[in-house]
Amino acid sequence: MTLAQIAEYAGVSVATVSKVVNGRPDVAQQTRDAVLELMRQHNYGGNRDDLRSHPTVELFFGFEELSIYCTAMVQAVVDAGVRESVGVVVSRRGDRDPAADPAGWAHNLAAAGRRAVIAVTANTLSPPMVEALSRVRLPLVLLDPEVPDPSIVSVGSTYFAGGRAATTHLLSLGHRRIAYLGGKEDASSNQARLHGFRSAMEAAGVPVLGELVRHAGSFHTAEGVEHGKRLLAADPAPTAVFAACDELAAGVIEAARLRGLRVPEDLSVVGFDDTPLARVTSPPLSTVHQPINEMGAVALRTALRLASAAEIDSHHVELATRLVVRDSTGPVPADTDPDGAAQTETRVAF
Repeated sequence: MTLAQIAEYAGVSVATVSKVVNGRPDVAQQTRDAVLELMRQHNYGGNRDDLRSHPTVELFFGFEELSIYCTAMVQAVVDAGVRESVGVVVSRRGDRDPAADPAGWAHNLAAAGRRAVIAVTANTLSPPMVEALSRVRLPLVLLDPEVPDPSIVSVGSTYFAGGRAATTHLLSLGHRRIAYLGGKEDASSNQARLHGFRSAMEAAGVPVLGELVRHAGSFHTAEGVEHGKRLLAADPAPTAVFAACDELAAGVIEAARLRGLRVPEDLSVVGFDDTPLARVTSPPLSTVHQPINEMGAVALRTALRLASAAEIDSHHVELATRLVVRDSTGPVPADTDPDGAAQTETRVAF
C-alpha cells in the first residue's frame, strides 16, 4: 500500500495524506480520522516493513529525566517485546511536551504504526492526551502509575504490603525510632507505602513521630541526601530509615556517611524497588523487590490484547512485592534505649 493509494481510497490529495502522516495540524479532523483509519486497515507504514509482521508499541515516560527505576522499566518492556516479537519505541516528555499538542502527538504515533501506548508517568495522562489516543484508536496502559485512574487500564504492585514488610523487618531487629522518607506526598503509590509503614508501627505499638516522616520532591539520590541529613539531625536521631525507593535510600546512606555514621552498625536503611542500584551501594541495600520485569511483561501483553480487541482479565493488575534482605540493615545499636534514642555515656572523674 502506497501513499498515493491511501490518498485515492480516501478521496484526498497525496499532499493531504502526507500532512496526516507527519502530524501537521492543518487537516480537518474528519479527513484526518478517515485517512488514519485507512492506514490502520491497510497496515500502512511508509517505507517500513509490514506492520502486521513487525508491530511496535510506544513506551512513553512523563518525565524529563529518566531515573534508574525508569531505565529498569525500559529493560523490562524491551525484553518482553523481544519475546513477543514486538518493537518498543521509547520516548519521554522533553522540549516538545505532548500535552501542548495532544492531537498531533497521538496522530504522529498512529501514523508511525504504533499499536498501543504504555505510559509511565507521575500522574495519569491529561484528559486531552487520553482523548487524543482514543480518537486514533490507540489503546493506553498505565505502568506503575503514582495516581491510578480507574478509567484507564493499569499495572502496578502491592505498595502497601511492601511498606509493611520493610517496616516489620526493621521492627524485628529491635528498631523503634524509625523514619520514613517518601516521594511526592500526594502520590497514591507513596501514600500506600506510608500506610504500610504506619500499619506495621501501629501493630507493634510504636508511635510514628511527625519529625521522622518526610516527603521528597522527587525520587532522586540528591533528594535522599538532603532529606537524610535533616532526618539524621533530629534529636534523638532515628536508628533506621525506610525510604520509598532505592535512589532515596542511597542518598540516606550517603547522608549517614557524611555524618560519620556507619550502615548498618549505627543506622539501618531499607529501600524500595530492588533496582540494580540496590546491589552496588555500599553496603548492598536491603529493599522491597518490585517485580519490574513481570510488570513490564504484563503491561506489554495487556496493550497488545487491547490492540487486537481481545478481552483482558482485569482493568487493574497488582503484582506481589517481597522483601530482599542484604547488608544495609542490622540490629538496633546496643547503646540505644527502648524508645530508640541513643543513650549518652556519663563519665565521673575521681
